Amino acid sequence: MARQTDVEVERLAEVTRRHSTATVLYHHAIAERLGLGPSDHKCLDLLLQHGELTGSRLAAMTGLTTGAVTGVVNRLESANFLRRRPDPTDGRRQLLEPVPERVGEVAAVFEENGPALDRLIVGMTPDQVAAVLTFLVRATDELQERTTRLRGRALLSGAGRAAGRRPSRPRRAKEDV
Repeated sequence: MARQTDVEVERLAEVTRRHSTATVLYHHAIAERLGLGPSDHKCLDLLLQHGELTGSRLAAMTGLTTGAVTGVVNRLESANFLRRRPDPTDGRRQLLEPVPERVGEVAAVFEENGPALDRLIVGMTPDQVAAVLTFLVRATDELQERTTRLRGRALLSGAGRAAGRRPSRPRRAKEDV
């Protein structure tokens, strides 16, 4: 297997950064279309992926404080995107679940405004599509792991939002100077 050159790695970094920014801005526009804020939209997306979650689990997954999640839940509930129900195994907790009637609306916004994946893979071989899928799975897993580590460091050091302070400024790499 050929080793990637520095130029290939730099190009990949550039393209994935552009893709990340485009994805964030796209999801902001989707959130606006649904009448939601970006955090509310991504919390709703987590509920759609998992079916139901507790507020504390949603807070842990997003890095939001439990107070912030309460605000998100209240807004999503007011907009009729989620409902709360008692946890049958622990009456002190509530389970958050998407409202099925609104799930179709969310799907329709994505269907109407989403990228045409079938068009994007035209001309690609099954092996090429498999390579893209492998890359995306690895990149997603890596980002989730790095996010967990970043949040863990912030909690340990007392820095960042979790401790009620502004995040510390990252040190600039020699290449940035």
